[in-house]
Amino acid sequence: MRDGRVDGHRGRGGEHRHRTRQFEAFVAGAAGRLLHAATLLTAETRTRNPRAQALLTASLAHTYAHWDRLRGEDPYDRTRADLATRFARTAWRHHRGKGGVLSALTPQERLVVVLRLYEGVAEEQTAALLGLPEDRVRAVCARSVSALRRGPGAGPGPGAGPGPGAGAGPQGTRAAS
Repeated sequence: MRDGRVDGHRGRGGEHRHRTRQFEAFVAGAAGRLLHAATLLTAETRTRNPRAQALLTASLAHTYAHWDRLRGEDPYDRTRADLATRFARTAWRHHRGKGGVLSALTPQERLVVVLRLYEGVAEEQTAALLGLPEDRVRAVCARSVSALRRGPGAGPGPGAGPGPGAGAGPQGTRAAS
């Protein structure tokens, strides 16, 4: 045994330290953008975003727990998907934001806008992640952009669909373990 290695391989402690260093490097590079996405989802302000921080912490913990099983999967995509799923499952808690730029939108609208426009996720991928048809994602995105252009407090436009609570979370979203 030499430098924590047995027969030229890393010992358990060395593997753990390597995994931790990799994860810490990922967090250093991605946490800012992911926190901003979470803040947009929860419709909080940048300076006061405890729900967004809790959402991101839970998603990062999930990513760390599954770090060894990523096998070439992009950890950013995995964390973003977990963040979206966690938000969708708790969207009823986030119906009205605390003054964030997207607070006029419903949770589902915020989720679609953040994934499509802020994160640049393809329509097909967004639809698959949320368990919605592509045309629904397209319609929600268009309606949301229109509402944002009308300005704060304008609320949903004509044909916006059911009121708050109806469809607040994505239907068919797979559960994260």
